[in-house]
Amino acid sequence: MACTTFGAAAEASPPAPEFSEQVLFAQHTEGYFCFRIPAVVKALDGTLLAFAEGRRNSCGDAGDIDLVLRRSADGGRTWGPLQVVLPGNGDTRGNPAPVVDRRTGRIVLMTTWNPGDDDTIRHPFVQYSDDDGATWSAARDLTGQLVKPEWNSWYATGPGHAIQLRHGPHAGRLIVPANHEGGGGAAEGGPQGVHLDYSDDGGATWKIGADDTRTTDDVTPNESTAAELPDGRIYVNARDNSGTDPGNRSAAVSSDGGATFDAPFRTLPKLDAPRVEGSVLAVGRKLLLSVPAHPVTREVMAVRSSSDQGRNWQQTGKVVYWGPSAYSDMTDLGGGRIGLMYEAGQTSPYESIRFAAFNQAYLDTPNGTPPGLPKPPQPGPTTPDRSGHRNDGYVRGAMSSPSEFDGVDDHVQVPWNRSLDLGDGDFTWAARIRYGDTTGTRTILWAYRVGSGAPEIWLRAEPASHRIRGFIQTDLGQVAVDTAQAYNDGQWHEVVLRRSGGRLTLSVDGQAASVAAPGGSVTEGKQFTIDGIDVGQRLDGAQHFHGSISDVRVYDRAVPDAGLAAARGGLRLWLPLDRIDPQR
Repeated sequence: MACTTFGAAAEASPPAPEFSEQVLFAQHTEGYFCFRIPAVVKALDGTLLAFAEGRRNSCGDAGDIDLVLRRSADGGRTWGPLQVVLPGNGDTRGNPAPVVDRRTGRIVLMTTWNPGDDDTIRHPFVQYSDDDGATWSAARDLTGQLVKPEWNSWYATGPGHAIQLRHGPHAGRLIVPANHEGGGGAAEGGPQGVHLDYSDDGGATWKIGADDTRTTDDVTPNESTAAELPDGRIYVNARDNSGTDPGNRSAAVSSDGGATFDAPFRTLPKLDAPRVEGSVLAVGRKLLLSVPAHPVTREVMAVRSSSDQGRNWQQTGKVVYWGPSAYSDMTDLGGGRIGLMYEAGQTSPYESIRFAAFNQAYLDTPNGTPPGLPKPPQPGPTTPDRSGHRNDGYVRGAMSSPSEFDGVDDHVQVPWNRSLDLGDGDFTWAARIRYGDTTGTRTILWAYRVGSGAPEIWLRAEPASHRIRGFIQTDLGQVAVDTAQAYNDGQWHEVVLRRSGGRLTLSVDGQAASVAAPGGSVTEGKQFTIDGIDVGQRLDGAQHFHGSISDVRVYDRAVPDAGLAAARGGLRLWLPLDRIDPQR
């Protein structure tokens, strides 16, 4: 009797998203101050090797630093104890760049060494493991093979996994991305660039291959990561350290097995990332890139995909962690799973190194709402904005008058609104203040972010330091400007902070101080986490003002002190702080 099927054969259900994560290295454990610079590879037998720098006395880049390792025999579910692969003995051992030779199973590990008190004298080393990372050979100095005499200020391997070519006439070649500086370093205008080191005999001997060295600052490729494209070409993605060409990542391609670059590195303006190392990984015909997605600050660890060999990338990709995060590395776990090893923490990226495992279905899930995005303000009494933009301030604390602040919890909260985005243009902040404190730090206005290197603006009284101080941080730098006295005499004073013509000026009652100001946006990264403006406290609830504040104004242009009273053009916020309206 023939079997009967009802309807079309059921299609296989798509795989469900999978994600797991654990901390591999934690700050202030195992006798180390912190751990940094992750690198991860999978041995031929499936063992995972997770490398890091164990920094004994501080989190700084130089000092007594060991190269350490943890291994997993079950795909990253559990991990063995910490191993010291290369002790610093007072010096620095770091920048791990491991690669697995698939012909022999040997794990080849490139690192750099420098004296603990001088990180400009750096030399590359190589060592091997023939038992999947259980034991290691002595490290051998490769300076004579891989360092040009003019590269006398800096040398760094990787960091992050290196690659072995699978296709074409150079199949089997080991490729280790590296970067270098000379002539006193990039800060002194010396040559700098990215190059590829390669070996055709399993790491026994090495040569310098492709080299993009430059003295211009339009693109400044630095820490780099490589992947082999399906046609055998090598794609290299690099941190653009401080280039003037727009963009924060740069890329180049080699079509001859890493001997030369087809063209110099160019920046990728649509690939936003802070100045930080990242990791690129080839998975099938796709490229994955792990790097923080915030355009300025080391936070928002994300994995982005490219389906066209690195020419275009997802704008944000899949966010793995919204908080502070920095260096990372990836490996193919097999079975459609990816391993991501990355630096992360609650207040700093360097509190731990985590290992996350996930599948493509997880990468395809949409991102949730960033936990740091401003939430709708809680109901409460308000004080009106007279600018026309309806940026009314929410009155917090037990304020009976919106202009009187008790120094404990009184403040006025102005939620983020597009009209408050001052971008990279000129601006003017103004307020009238009266106070008499002789100690402490008292915030007058604070906008956008607090700390972590993100763009922000603030204006505060610092009577203990006998000054009033204004500060801006942009995606291009930061600067503070101070008055010569605290103006804490109990009288009313008009305080104005202004960016105009490349200068940041702070004036009180017309007496001005001025410094050179960075260009760039004071609100870059608003698509991730940004707050509005607080009057009378720092955005995180500290440094409360004790005294009176009135007539708060924010303009998106430079307004001279003499014209403030009548200026209306470009007015984004005007809080007279003269009345409190009932709760809404």
